[in-house]
Amino acid sequence: MNSTQTPIYLDNAATTSIDPEVWKEMQPYFEQFTANPSSIHSHGRQAKVIVEKARKTIATLLNASPSEIFFTSGGTEADNTVIQSAVLYGGVKTIITSPLEHHAVLHTAEAWEKLGMVDLKMVKVDADGVIDLADLEKLLSASPNTLVSLMHGNNEIGNLLDLHAVGDLCEKYGALFHSDTVQTMGHFVHNVQELPVHFLVGAGHKFHGPKGIGFLYAKSGTKFSPLMHGGAQERNQRGGTENVYGMVGIAKALSLAYEKMADHETHIKDLKTYFIQGLQNNFPGIEFNGLSADIDKSLYTVLNVRFPQVQDGDMLLFKLDIEKISASGGSACSSGTSVGSHVLTALNPNAEGAAVRFSFSKNNTKAEIDRVLEVLRNIIS
Repeated sequence: MNSTQTPIYLDNAATTSIDPEVWKEMQPYFEQFTANPSSIHSHGRQAKVIVEKARKTIATLLNASPSEIFFTSGGTEADNTVIQSAVLYGGVKTIITSPLEHHAVLHTAEAWEKLGMVDLKMVKVDADGVIDLADLEKLLSASPNTLVSLMHGNNEIGNLLDLHAVGDLCEKYGALFHSDTVQTMGHFVHNVQELPVHFLVGAGHKFHGPKGIGFLYAKSGTKFSPLMHGGAQERNQRGGTENVYGMVGIAKALSLAYEKMADHETHIKDLKTYFIQGLQNNFPGIEFNGLSADIDKSLYTVLNVRFPQVQDGDMLLFKLDIEKISASGGSACSSGTSVGSHVLTALNPNAEGAAVRFSFSKNNTKAEIDRVLEVLRNIIS
């Protein structure tokens, strides 16, 4: 390994580093305010006030009511909670989703289908991973008592979903609409008073908050039930002692994200555009998966690159790692000999070349991009 180089982290869609201001905000709750918020003594009441303050902060940022925000351990738990609630208590008999969803949604929906509780239907997507809205309407028109679960920003190819278009269709046909917003929470503004959605989710570690804490927005009046039993926490909707310092951290992280969102978006879009141009100038025939190279139609934090010159994606990632560059892989694979990206496989199972997802944060720099381009040139040549 090149020990003289500073590590470069370009896997921010997987997790981000905790912001120093967030850590500073959390520290007192590890050291001083340590009581259980469910306790009725003064220390417990003080902790309870802290929890509710964090909830109110998140609700205010989303233009929601605090009663619509429920803390979870992360996005996966929130997604599972929505789907279970819809099936067991919401009268849902059909789930419509896509083959490009995060496994927190796909595997959960498949599990309920195997139990014989729902019919699972997949909406069509085109070669770039764009949801076919006409097909979605066709499925909705033939499927009463439906939950539609489609992510806002795809974690692998970066495609953005038109929440208003999908939400309007769901409203037209009386369907519930759940969107996994893990990748867009903290990076895009979500105003639930304007969005036609019933459920949104967030995970702190995706926007420079702590791991192990997330939240679910459940629109007032929507049937909702606990995934976690064993206590009256979260207004009887999620058993378990509250993660007070996590709640403080996620609220602070989301506050910082909203406060500085425009600056961060401009900075990261500049980096992404600079990287795209550098890749195109240095590697003729390079391809970009999904819409990830379309700045206006994709997550500004994600770029999924296919290198036709390289067939072994794992080796490419390994060589990047040797140079202290962290990125994420995923190659469409139909051979059955290895597990590739289900998203890329769904788009093009016969695609040639190694696929690498580079994902950016406010902490990355153009100097880092230059270094990555230099390393890629050396590897691929």
